[in-house]
Amino acid sequence: MRIAHSKAEVAEGFARARSEAKFSFGDDRVFVEKFIVNPRHIEIQLLGDKHGNVVYLGERECSIQRRNQKVVEEAPSPLLDEAARKKMGEQAVALGKAVGYDSAGTVEFVAGQDKSFYFLEMNTRLQVEHPVTEMITGIDLVEQMIRVANGEKLSIKQSDIKPMGWAIESRIYAEDPFRGFLPSTGRLVRYRPPAEGKRGEAMVRNDTGVYEGGEISLFYDPMIAKLVTQAPTRAAAIDAMSEALDAFSIEGVRHNIPFLASLMQHPRWREGRLSTGFIAEEYPDGFHASLPAGETARTLAAVAAAMDHVQGERRRRISGQMIGRAVTREKRRAVRLGDNEIGLEIMRQEDAIAVRFLDGKGVEPRVYFLQSAWKPGGQVWNGMFDAKEIAVQVRAIPNGFDLAWRGVQTKAHVYTGSEAALARLMPKKTIADTGKFVRCPMPGLVISIAVAEGQEIKAGEQLAIVEAMKMENVLRAERDGTVKKIYVKPGESLAVDAVILEFA
Repeated sequence: MRIAHSKAEVAEGFARARSEAKFSFGDDRVFVEKFIVNPRHIEIQLLGDKHGNVVYLGERECSIQRRNQKVVEEAPSPLLDEAARKKMGEQAVALGKAVGYDSAGTVEFVAGQDKSFYFLEMNTRLQVEHPVTEMITGIDLVEQMIRVANGEKLSIKQSDIKPMGWAIESRIYAEDPFRGFLPSTGRLVRYRPPAEGKRGEAMVRNDTGVYEGGEISLFYDPMIAKLVTQAPTRAAAIDAMSEALDAFSIEGVRHNIPFLASLMQHPRWREGRLSTGFIAEEYPDGFHASLPAGETARTLAAVAAAMDHVQGERRRRISGQMIGRAVTREKRRAVRLGDNEIGLEIMRQEDAIAVRFLDGKGVEPRVYFLQSAWKPGGQVWNGMFDAKEIAVQVRAIPNGFDLAWRGVQTKAHVYTGSEAALARLMPKKTIADTGKFVRCPMPGLVISIAVAEGQEIKAGEQLAIVEAMKMENVLRAERDGTVKKIYVKPGESLAVDAVILEFA
């Protein structure tokens, strides 16, 4: 699917859409349709049998998209009221009956912010986002499909369908949100999803077909898993999703969990003010992880200091410097989160670790207590912080940890007082200028090279096309220049950051 905003974009979009369709489906026919400005993507789930019965199971909203592919889905939609829901559902049922449809299927609509809606297409299959409907209705769609295929009548009447609470699905993709959501390939060195089942009032479900040690290749869709939460309210379902994403550990490929975790905290998302342009509108310069500040910074600093303390206890226990857990000596630490340095005191108190921040304001600072079964090497710190349960992504680095929590990512270096004084004197590293090179932004296959050596190029001109995971990506010049050397040719497979060409 391509959007053309001008005549110049029509030709290129038409060519790319035909090429992608031919490559993926063997059919290069193209449909042209009206583009609705600021739309929402809402779909109705149908069930029909071979006896003329058709019912609708409410709606799903799938407006959070990138490159016209869904990222987050929810049921019900925060846009619709009962009247709009009934009108949309009845029209979907009328369509199903008109074509004699039997099985599970989805009628998709483009909806305006005023609740007007326009037919888009019907998917005559089970959709990726079907779990959110199952979670709020309690109806197993796969079971119903099998029963219908066996010739049974639907045992469900429209009056039986009473949605319960709210459900949200996050698609976990092998893609790099920090590089324009470009695909990522490689081996799943670590794949540890959060525990499924009941968590307080919420329910967690994870649908997947991958496994630790498996390979994510460039020939297939980048989806790794579908993480679903259900709770009595939309806010509770979002909070449950935040916790589940924080506890989801993946290594070996880039993934979009940092973006999803950040999205769950976004005010506009939480308020339900959505459109299919949400990502482009809210992240016009691309996605960047939030920097820690305020209580978030304190939380991450305390967790980093607590893990460092546990590592120190383990080293002392191994070396015979301490017996059991009898050490209660208070210790000062400086935790650096980027350029921000936070001073604190830390000590063991039985099964808890006490942290007191040194604000230097002349007021006796409060003490925070942390409890966790975390052990050195663990990828997720699960525990209680200030009487609240949290999960923080952890990756060990020299003198500290790389931490991620609720869309915030930071390197946390933990120092003693003397180490902190020396660290402040260390010069910052400068990044070498690689502006003369055009590199492949993701692993992929070179489809074409649009320039030649010695050719003068203007900013915005096409340089090459690289295909990965069913999508052709057009690489363009970011500035004027002359092509000095081309390093690849069509048909070659490239790794991420492989040099494609060099400017003079």
